[in-house]
Amino acid sequence: MAVKMSKKAASIDMTAMCDVAFLLLTFFILTATAKIPEALPVDTPASTNENKLPENDLATLTIGKGKVFFDLKGREIRKRTLELMGQKYNVSFSEADKDNFAIMEGFGVPIQSLKQIIDMKSSDRTKADQPGIPKDSLDNQLADWVRNARIANIEIDDKELQIAIKGDAKEEYPAIKQVMDMLQDQKVNSFSLITGLRAKNK
Repeated sequence: MAVKMSKKAASIDMTAMCDVAFLLLTFFILTATAKIPEALPVDTPASTNENKLPENDLATLTIGKGKVFFDLKGREIRKRTLELMGQKYNVSFSEADKDNFAIMEGFGVPIQSLKQIIDMKSSDRTKADQPGIPKDSLDNQLADWVRNARIANIEIDDKELQIAIKGDAKEEYPAIKQVMDMLQDQKVNSFSLITGLRAKNK
């Protein structure tokens, strides 16, 4: 006589799989770096060049909407540059101002208004309507920022500061040429142009 075995639904314990999934999720969240919002978002021109910018000893001039913003790598270099600019324009900055300036993103205001930007939260800075750093012949603060950043970089790192220009693809050429002429006046004849990567034609 044949004995019939009762069939039971197969069950798989998913506890271990859920543990692994949550461990991976936690790992990716903790190791990811948040993207710092740009003070002046620009649409860079496309290029097939894959050369990367250096991590240190770099100043970036962002040009767009008729404005120029300035950014600088290195906390100590930023602090020293701010000290030199404060001395030149007779604007005083506290140690707290220097510490905040050392970690903030790029900016685009005259130095007389910089303290107001430093005192803002990061999210408020991106919303603030920054007019750009003055760059005309009567008040060329941009040239002084570049000059003093170069001095600070040599003082602290004993290296020449590298310059990168990040221009909007729709920006008129005269605005970019004005910045290039300012760099050449300081004998800076080698600088990088930041572009967006596009696929090579096959």
